[in-house]
Amino acid sequence: MIAIVDYGVGNVRAFANVYHRLAIECCLAKNIKDLRAATKIILPGVGAFDHAMTLLDKSGMREALDDLVLTQRVPVLGICVGMQLMAASSEEGKLEGLGWISGEVKKFNKLTGPDSKKLPLPHMGWNSLSVDTNSLLFEGLAAPRCYFLHSYYLDCDDQNEVISTTDYGQSFCVAVNKSNVYGIQCHPEKSHQDGVKILQNFALL
Repeated sequence: MIAIVDYGVGNVRAFANVYHRLAIECCLAKNIKDLRAATKIILPGVGAFDHAMTLLDKSGMREALDDLVLTQRVPVLGICVGMQLMAASSEEGKLEGLGWISGEVKKFNKLTGPDSKKLPLPHMGWNSLSVDTNSLLFEGLAAPRCYFLHSYYLDCDDQNEVISTTDYGQSFCVAVNKSNVYGIQCHPEKSHQDGVKILQNFALL
């Protein structure tokens, strides 16, 4: 059972729709009881870091998630701000993150493209990813093309945990993996067949 954490941010229905089409069992987890049957967890997120972290704390699921991820080693996939929450902290806010991945979320600064023109924020649109082909998350995907909408990125302390990068004025981390913890900055639920494949791969880990 894939539990999609429904704590008030993120288009949780989009993930559920993908898994329903794939005939993969999932549920929207709104409380600790909903999490009990989870064999995998998706932590979505959009908007500001502190707002998302506050809502996650208020949901009553924070301690249960820590137990499932850190003690029971249930595989988890953080998406967009959900991935950023896994870090220790963010330049966007003042609250501490979950600390599941060692690193800090940083803002894109002074970005320029090949023609030296200033690049707009947020970074919005499609990018091709460079991926670690040994990662099960990207199995069958040599250079997936995915949709992004963000102004911040995860600066991972351990580069061995980075499993995907792309470029927007600079090379930045798109996806990470540390043991059972996975995170991805782009939106697979909006990335057509490549995104569906990523979500399917996570389900099959």
